[in-house]
Parts: sequence; structure tokens; C-alpha cells
Amino acid sequence: MKSNTMKGVGVVPQQKELRVIDHPEPSIEAPNELKIRTLEVGVCGTDREICTFAYGQPPAGGDYLLLGHECLGEVLEVGSGVKNFKPGDLVVPSVRRPCTDPNCRPCREGRQDFCVTWKFTERGINQRHGYMTERFVEEERFLTPVPKDLRDLAVMAEPLTIAEKGLTQAWQVQKRLTWAHDNRDGKGRGHGLNAVVLGAGPIGLLGAMKLLIEGFRVFVYSRSPKPNFKADIAEQIGAEYISNLQVSAEDLAKHIGNIDLIYEAVGEGHLTFDVMRVLGINGVYILTGIPAEKPPIPVYVDNIMRNITLKNQAIIGTVNASPQDFADAIHDLGEFKKRWPKAVQALITGRHKIDAHRELLVGKATGIKNVIEFGA
Repeated sequence: MKSNTMKGVGVVPQQKELRVIDHPEPSIEAPNELKIRTLEVGVCGTDREICTFAYGQPPAGGDYLLLGHECLGEVLEVGSGVKNFKPGDLVVPSVRRPCTDPNCRPCREGRQDFCVTWKFTERGINQRHGYMTERFVEEERFLTPVPKDLRDLAVMAEPLTIAEKGLTQAWQVQKRLTWAHDNRDGKGRGHGLNAVVLGAGPIGLLGAMKLLIEGFRVFVYSRSPKPNFKADIAEQIGAEYISNLQVSAEDLAKHIGNIDLIYEAVGEGHLTFDVMRVLGINGVYILTGIPAEKPPIPVYVDNIMRNITLKNQAIIGTVNASPQDFADAIHDLGEFKKRWPKAVQALITGRHKIDAHRELLVGKATGIKNVIEFGA
């Protein structure tokens, strides 16, 4: 008897193909699992890079990998051991799955985002199928609940977790300082501090929103001169937008004063290290980009090293996220919706059907965040 199948979007690395794939219908096989109907999947730079076949590994024994790791779904069925979800609930799944090494403490403690063996797997990226399909099955521990009133925004939770984790680490580092903020005045831990966001894509603009609700004075430093729609969104939320084609890094620092935090969201080495030179005293630099390998570029290494040492600076990388980061992202999306309803909605450029997958994944990148819909 032939098993039921469903439609999914995936790559076949050996054949260098991107196509719609008939994928077996999943079923619950363990008490702690849920069957989920995919509602929306965000398209991101990682998906597009996998479609160049630079990386992306199918599950063991398979020849294709279903894409998609930014997902919103609706629970269809629950296993007998599921405690916190019921059919009809909205959920966002996480991406990384722990390695099996018993000595990897992060993975054994549910912090596979800090896996020390580098043998983790990832939905839609590395050895596990992603969510760009009609239905999937997942363990309860890898799901975050979503309030019904965030149905329109929750697909952006996963990219927001990058900022959530990065800023959590920054605050942990800044406990080294006697002036570490505790938000007792209600103005946010970042009140009185200056933050620069590099890039005005979804990672950058979501990061800018997060920094603003933390109380920072925020500057978005991106390529395109004004006027442009990304600059409009930045200024709607209260950030100042500055083009790096018009204002040098040195002039940016003169305009701002001491730069306490830089949140990199461009994945471009030249700009990243050019702006690193103007990070301020006791500053923190958060790196999020994972650029493809390119030829070497000139960097002001001596200047950067002197600053890191003499100005007590810290550099942090952030990738993947913890369950708390996902919960914080859902909470903060709700706060964004209260403060800037039109601006946060504008981050989603368009919602498309599965037939548009090729244009979205290998065509010219347009807008901010494009989404593929699988359900009503």
C-alpha cells in the first residue's frame, strides 16, 4: 500500500536541483510528539544560500533536504504524553537539535545552541528536513506557544531570536561594569546608551526594535541612501537611519558619541570591520552574519586590537537560540505590535503560495521578509 504524500520545497544537492517534492505524510510515533499543520514559512538568506548548494545536508540515507526553518504552525494532533498543547494551538518550532554525545553538557541541558561537539543537526539546514512542507511532526520540547493575536507576526519569531540571544549575552558580559543597568527607572536597561545596527534587513530591523524597547538610542547604518522604504520603517519606530555610502564610520562616531553596542546584521566583512574601529569605550560588538568565504580584505588590525584592549571591548557571536530566546521573541513581537503596528507589519513584504518558491529562493532578493503560506 502506497503511503500518503504531501508537497514540500526542497533541494537535491547531488543533482543541484530545487523543486517541489512529494514527501511522505508524517505521523506521531512517540508520546511526546505533535503533528502540526504548517501555516507560514519565512524565506531567509540561509535558504537562498542552500539553494546555491554551498551547504545543506539531507538526512542520512536521503537524497533531498526540505527547506525552511522560520515557521508558524497549528497543532493538529497530540501524543498521549503531551502536556502543554492541544489541537488548534499556534506554535513556533526551533531549529537546532542536540547531538547525542553524553558528555556534551550544553546539549544534555537543552542548550544545543552552545553544542561543543559540532555534531548537532538543524531543521531545514543540516541532516533534518525543514518546515517548508504541508505538515510535520515535532517533539513538545522544541515548540513555543503563540497567542492567537500574533498569528500575523509569529513567523518572524525565529529571526528575532538572534537578537534576543545576542542581547542576553551582551547584558551578561556587561555585568562586569559597575553601571550595569537594571531598569529600575522603567526606561529600559539600555537607557542612556547608544546602539548602532548594521543593515536594514529583517535581522537588522527586528534587532533595532528589540534595542529600542530595551531603552537604547538606536541608529540604523545601512547602504541605501534615503529615501527608501527600509529607512521609512527605521524612522517610524524611532531609530535614526544613516547611509554608509554618505557617512563614513568616523563621521558616524562623531555624530553619535560613544557607541556602546553595535549589532551587525549584514554578513559583509568590509563594513563589519570598518565599523568595529569606532566601537566605544567598554562597548560590545554582536556579530550575527555568516558570510560565504571570499578573498582576503584589508582590515585595520592594529587599530582594532588596540581598541579592544585599551577600551575594554567585547565581541560576541550569536547563532541559533534557546527556548527562553524563543519565548522572549514571542513576547517582544507582541510589544512591537503595540508600539509600532504598521511598521512591524511592513517587515513582511509579501505572502506567497508554494508556486512562487523558485522566484523567492533563487530569483533576485526583494523586500524585507517574504513568506510562503501553506494554510489559511
